[in-house]
Amino acid sequence: MTDYRVLAAVAHPLRRRLLDLLRADGPATATTLAARTGAAVGSVSHHARVLAAHGLVLEAPELARDGRERWWRLGDARVSWSTRDFADDPAGAAASSAAEELGLRRQLELLDGWRSRTATADPAWVDAAHSTDMWLRLTPDELRTMSAELDALLQAWRTRALPDDGAEREAVFVFARAFPARP
Repeated sequence: MTDYRVLAAVAHPLRRRLLDLLRADGPATATTLAARTGAAVGSVSHHARVLAAHGLVLEAPELARDGRERWWRLGDARVSWSTRDFADDPAGAAASSAAEELGLRRQLELLDGWRSRTATADPAWVDAAHSTDMWLRLTPDELRTMSAELDALLQAWRTRALPDDGAEREAVFVFARAFPARP
């Protein structure tokens, strides 16, 4: 991805939150999204239109009960880039850095939120929660291959048909990062 305007669109905390809600919960109205985020309906509508301008969210008029109701659904919201894509573009480099920073802050915010709730959380969820880290020795090509395999695995879980077994399923946030480092 080399359009820094897409990164600039997602490098906003409310827009990132809207994308997260649509990913986790499916289509929603601006009113519903406003209630879930604590933002004003007008603000949510504005930010949804910004995301829609880049195809990240789409209007879903077929879900509306009347002409005043405006529904949004996730569009092509997979945003992937390399900082090298914007090495010669100051605006792109700034958008890339802002999107990366916001993503990291959001991941840590969600992790901290979970950690603060574990004492009162359902023990089944506490037992099922997962954390791992490890050191691997890889070439850049091997890291790209491993990353693609992880993405494919997570995508398969995200898009699977949910069993009709009566089990209650909750939204689960999964994130992984892999990069060269020294212990």
